[in-house]
Amino acid sequence: MAAETTALALAALLQAIQIGLAGASMNRDVGAAWNAGPRDRQPEFSPRTGRLRRAVNNHFEGLILFTIAVLLVMVTDTDSLLTAVCAWLYLLARILYVPAYALGWSPWRSLIWAIGFVATLVMIVTSLFT
Repeated sequence: MAAETTALALAALLQAIQIGLAGASMNRDVGAAWNAGPRDRQPEFSPRTGRLRRAVNNHFEGLILFTIAVLLVMVTDTDSLLTAVCAWLYLLARILYVPAYALGWSPWRSLIWAIGFVATLVMIVTSLFT
């Protein structure tokens, strides 16, 4: 498997882990019954749970662009050392983003996010001009 598709598979697993972390944190805050229920009313969550939930949503957004980038690189057969490094940078940034967001590391969270975003854009641009 190419480095880019391996990073994509691991990023998808990271997303599953993030969903589990956010769910566990919600359970601590409001109990499993609310989390498993219809969620008709929004309870008050701890700041950390709110951040974990927002990190999940943020990764869904980033994962869409990263998936497009990997697909473009693979379909156009433009995989290279540059695209592989960018794929691993994206994954590393997303791994670091979880604790950065959960623990409120400011401005580091934004810098970590930007590294993953730029790496994704480089992959897209590379597929267009290689």
